[in-house]
Amino acid sequence: MTVEECKLSTIQHIENVRKYIKVLTDKLTIRGINHDKSKLEDPELELFVEFTPKLADTQYGSEEYKQHLEGLKPALEHHYAVNRHHPEHFSEGIKDMNLIDLCEMLADWKAATLRQKDGNLLKSIEYNCSRFQIDNQLKSILLNTAKVIDEE
Repeated sequence: MTVEECKLSTIQHIENVRKYIKVLTDKLTIRGINHDKSKLEDPELELFVEFTPKLADTQYGSEEYKQHLEGLKPALEHHYAVNRHHPEHFSEGIKDMNLIDLCEMLADWKAATLRQKDGNLLKSIEYNCSRFQIDNQLKSILLNTAKVIDEE
């Protein structure tokens, strides 16, 4: 291989990487546009109107928080069924998710912390890793990514 051929091959590789990064970012952009639209109409809207303020005033994961989730259960069941960024959407939970799902899930967790009086993404990740049986390797990736999100 000549120097020129090597350079051309590398340039083609770079272009291919850019192409596939764009595929990923386009999919994430579409997820952002469509995120949680099911909450804007029934059967979810009425219950989210009632319970969102209650959830905001409680500590994430507390017994009171879990009681409010129980009242919200019919809306949540529908929400999880139509929104794949929730582990509950899948029969195998996190195991069935892809990286696009995980990115949207992490962004959702971060945005949810902004609704809580004591919201903290790192604490949410700790809690949810236990809740969804997320292994230590993926937990580390989520924590590392959370630090990038929190830099913004």
